[in-house]
Amino acid sequence: MSDAARTREPEAVVAGSPQVRRFWSPRRVPAAVTAFVVLALTGLLLYDVAAVRAGRSAMAWRRWLADDLAARPVDDPWILAAGSVAVLLGLWLLVLAATPGMRDVLPMRPGTARVRAGLDRHAAELALRDRAVEVPGVRFAQVAVTRRTAAVRAEVAFRETAEVRADLETALAEALDELGLYRPLALSLHVRRMETG
Repeated sequence: MSDAARTREPEAVVAGSPQVRRFWSPRRVPAAVTAFVVLALTGLLLYDVAAVRAGRSAMAWRRWLADDLAARPVDDPWILAAGSVAVLLGLWLLVLAATPGMRDVLPMRPGTARVRAGLDRHAAELALRDRAVEVPGVRFAQVAVTRRTAAVRAEVAFRETAEVRADLETALAEALDELGLYRPLALSLHVRRMETG
């Protein structure tokens, strides 16, 4: 026997409170790879141009590339494929530059000190799960936290399901408030009776 899932909407963010933004990922690996590739290609090209200006012949790869590009039509499949890859890489870099990332860190309410704090989603899941299993009658609880919702599934071993649900709603509402998140999570609670074989 299962009880239908119910969602409790969070309280609105207090008006007049300072705006808290999500944490931005430093993204050191994509930035380092991009910088290395651009630096290597630019350095190689500058060296070859300087060598040509000094009276030497251009490198074989640049002569081959210039001759090959001059011989191919614009609608050649290889040209279209290379252009598509370049566009996709460019769009990916633009998305990385314009989005915060760090989706696993939930911003917390600012305190009196000017310190930005965040809570890892996994830590929030563990805290809510521990609070749920403390409720009498709950045998098992599973929690999944997203940026906006805390979805809790609980199995009842004893007591009435409605009573356990009410106690769970109260305990989890207190736990969500104690997490201190800037944008409180909506609670989606699904309670069912443990199946007995």
